[in-house]
Amino acid sequence: MTIRTRKFLGAIVLILLAAIWSLLGMALAQMPVIANSGWLQAVYYVVVGIGWVLPAMPVVSWMLRPDA
Repeated sequence: MTIRTRKFLGAIVLILLAAIWSLLGMALAQMPVIANSGWLQAVYYVVVGIGWVLPAMPVVSWMLRPDA
């Protein structure tokens, strides 16, 4: 697979990851435990906001791998 194809597929995967991650993050934020505490909301949104980077890192490294 060429690097151009990997970048195209990786971009699609990253867009899907961001969309699904944000929807799940918003759904989980509605839990009463999180919704009733301001401090817990702040911590939750920081963790969820940065958390998508971990699953995205392997995709990005795969995208940038040089051709054989």
